Amino acid sequence: MDKHTQAGATLNQWDHLRVEKNLEKKTATVVLDRPEKMNTLSFIARSQLNQIFQQLNEDDEVRIIILKGEGNQAFSSGGTIAQFMERHPEELSVLHKNVAAPERSSKPVIAQLQGYTFGVGLEIAMSCDFRIASDTTLLALPEVKLGMIPGSGGTQRIARIAGLGRAKDMIMRGRRIPAAEAYQWGLLTTVVPQENLDQAVADLVDELLEYSPLALRVLKQVLNASQEGPLSAGLEIEGYAYGMLRSTHDFREGVEAFNEKRKPNFLGE
Repeated sequence: MDKHTQAGATLNQWDHLRVEKNLEKKTATVVLDRPEKMNTLSFIARSQLNQIFQQLNEDDEVRIIILKGEGNQAFSSGGTIAQFMERHPEELSVLHKNVAAPERSSKPVIAQLQGYTFGVGLEIAMSCDFRIASDTTLLALPEVKLGMIPGSGGTQRIARIAGLGRAKDMIMRGRRIPAAEAYQWGLLTTVVPQENLDQAVADLVDELLEYSPLALRVLKQVLNASQEGPLSAGLEIEGYAYGMLRSTHDFREGVEAFNEKRKPNFLGE
């Protein structure tokens, strides 16, 4: 089997989404594939994105997931606005659940950003673990200009990462934030020249592959869960997780490899 394979028995049914697996690198790349429309996302695509992440979460061949937009102009310029009035209010009130699929995944998820990253596109990116962006990237939640507000987690994640004041300045004005400013706010992990974007993502993948997949899964759970409660609760979660890992192969292997001055052989067990 070729090292580049397509994932998902229902691949052809995806609505402007494409999934590619690289077995050599143990990665799956989810591509927002609608470049002629700046990779806008339909309501169907949002629910399918959730399905895709569920499939990849159960795929033992995949250790890291990359989310990117097709073409050079946009990661995603947002949702399909014409569909907004076609959906029942109750359906709109739970959109955030599908958009949070990268956050729920137990595996590291890297958002590869360039150009327009607006609306639901930004909300999806904010639910990823890492956001590697080119210097062409523009972030915005412009919903206020349409008489609405972000409805898929944008207000909450931006405020928690960048702070309430910056969130208000950005979202209440529908302001476009260039990559350099977004990096200063903590919204982006790394910003590189456009021509270096693919390599920056590849370098992060290589780095993460060096670590225990079990430790990364537990670490992601601890970091995400601890955001929902007080420091004391976070410390308890961290302590229990650390103690649990003590009984695993990878914990023991890491200690032994350090003592023996060799590279560890992590098995995810």
